[in-house]
Amino acid sequence: MPFTIDFLNDGRILEWEATADGAVATERDDYTPRFYVAARDSTTDLDLTTLQSVYDQHPDVVATETAARRPRFRRDEETVLAVDVTHIDRVTPLARQARQLSEYPVGDLACFNVDFSREFRYCLETGADPTPASELSTLRLSVPVTEASNDIYGELSVAGDTVTGSPTDILTAVQGALDAHDPDVLVCSTSEIVPTLYEMATDAGIDDFSLSRWPDVDYQQLASRSTYSSYGRVGHSPARYNVPGRAIIDESNTFFYGETNLDGVFDLVSRSKKPVQELAWASIGNVLTTIQICEAHDRGVLVPWNSWRHEFYKPMGTLHDADRGGFIFAPEVGLHENVHELDFSSLYPNIICTRNVSPDVIRCDCHSDRDDVPGLGYSICDDRGYLVDVLQPIIDARDEIKAAIRREKERDDPDEDRLTELEGRSGALKWILVACFGYQGFSNAKFGRIECHEAINAFAREILLTAKQRLEAGGWRVVHGIVDSIWVTPDPDVDDDDREDLETLATEITERVEIRLEHEAHYDWVAFVPQRESDAGALTKYFGKVAGDDGFKIRGIEARQRSTPPFIEDVQRDCLERLDATRSPDAVLDCLQEAVKRLHAGTVPVEDLVERNRVSKPLEGYSQSTQNVAALKRARDQDLAIHPGQDIKYVVVDDEKSSRERVALAHEEMESYDASYYETQLVRAVESVLSPLGWDRTEIHQGLAGTREPELTDFQ
Repeated sequence: MPFTIDFLNDGRILEWEATADGAVATERDDYTPRFYVAARDSTTDLDLTTLQSVYDQHPDVVATETAARRPRFRRDEETVLAVDVTHIDRVTPLARQARQLSEYPVGDLACFNVDFSREFRYCLETGADPTPASELSTLRLSVPVTEASNDIYGELSVAGDTVTGSPTDILTAVQGALDAHDPDVLVCSTSEIVPTLYEMATDAGIDDFSLSRWPDVDYQQLASRSTYSSYGRVGHSPARYNVPGRAIIDESNTFFYGETNLDGVFDLVSRSKKPVQELAWASIGNVLTTIQICEAHDRGVLVPWNSWRHEFYKPMGTLHDADRGGFIFAPEVGLHENVHELDFSSLYPNIICTRNVSPDVIRCDCHSDRDDVPGLGYSICDDRGYLVDVLQPIIDARDEIKAAIRREKERDDPDEDRLTELEGRSGALKWILVACFGYQGFSNAKFGRIECHEAINAFAREILLTAKQRLEAGGWRVVHGIVDSIWVTPDPDVDDDDREDLETLATEITERVEIRLEHEAHYDWVAFVPQRESDAGALTKYFGKVAGDDGFKIRGIEARQRSTPPFIEDVQRDCLERLDATRSPDAVLDCLQEAVKRLHAGTVPVEDLVERNRVSKPLEGYSQSTQNVAALKRARDQDLAIHPGQDIKYVVVDDEKSSRERVALAHEEMESYDASYYETQLVRAVESVLSPLGWDRTEIHQGLAGTREPELTDFQ
């Protein structure tokens, strides 16, 4: 079972399998990638003979043949043209030529199985399983931010040991670590380490330096760096490199490795057929797509190159009814005692599986007279949808892993390594399940369909309403609810003897809706935060004290925001501790006062004041002098490359200025910071804590100045 696959320029393929004695390579020279050409629409009758004869004469085509495949899930098998290509890099150019080489209009012809990633395509077409057969060894290489943009490194961390000195010293340390560890996986803080080390070796005249396990091939560049926008958010994709015989994990460009661990990556490798290196840099949607492609492949269904699924016709009234999200009960702003949180387990994935919501069966022709989706009039075929077969194994696996985690934690001596493995796998599967719903409404999804997105929301609204009605009938009052979670507290108008047991109610609701309603947490108290400029409750901002636990559950406020400096987060958490212990706003103000004094005394370590913000455009694209602009100017002065989509870290030293002197980068030495600026941030954070009790920023400032007279209602 190869854990990584290399494609050499001469057409040979190297399959690398990890063994107890190191990795072993198997050469193959008989692999020919394949794509397909077919009619775009089932009503179009195409004769592909002419196109086939043209492809047969092309120097990059090995062979062609006609085959029986399903161009889409909703189409039966048809005769399609299969084109086998000499090299994997020629698939896309040859597919682009299909419309030029045929006599048919552009809209009549379509290509399939074109834009697959290299290693995934190989595994899919050859049946190779990229799941590592044995444990993979790793070696981590990292450079500090001050070195990351340099052509020559003066400092490099190798397996946790910092090496400084000349290029020869650094290259010798890297080569020594490679020889000692012989790693299967190189974990790099940035992928640019790979070409930079080779350039250093060339400049230093060191001919025998190599990261590669294969002679004569040092490294390959797979993709250049790029900037992209997704849902209004700018992202940065670094350049990607390949080293023969070793998988590369770029810590600056990996979601699953960063959010889970290597065990989580391996779990998804086994389900998606994407080898370690490709899985590490892939997005959630990319991995979900490959799992779906595997299911389509098993069913003989081709994968469209470009998504062209039209939306089914809908009357205006149906459009109005369908264009809604999940159900939301606006939170009651304030502090509520004795609150229980109930969550539906993997609600959207389970709706898909229990209601058979899938692009290939939604609004089927065979049951068009049925009204299966509440409020929308959509039918769902009785045939099992492919999306169910994709998601049900993942749901079942995560349930089993979560049960194993609970059992391990209940042991007197839990195995921490085992827990780390299980939690990594559970986290990886969670992200796939989280994304499966939104993917149905994604315009570029290979197999998505907007009607599935609408149907899932319709079922979710009905389920949450059902839960609300039954809980209220059982003597519980709903204080907040959003999509798949609902918070309840005992209804004061119902006698305790008449109130039904919450666990019993959850079991009854579970049986009624066929999706497990779990008791997520019991809180001594929960506070729902109002919106900044309104008295209405913010849907995703709350905090609460978990009963029988020393910790708090926090959502949406500063302590959970990635840009918040550690000092601000720590103070906000201290304020929560004071609020829990006293229920007194004055105690929280005392905590704030102590923090403000520390700020102005200059005793707060500057590393605890570092802000981290994402850069949305190049320096030249900004028209206002923001903190980010000041930080980018300083980075440019130091030849540090910060691209749109990347983070920049800095400390505010004088917020009154508009020049680059406004901030200092996190790695710079600085003598002071802007205490007044950070005091403002502290007040904002404390406002999040006290606003559920009716305090706003003005009253907090008055409280700090000792001019506010406490009222009895402040302590309710």
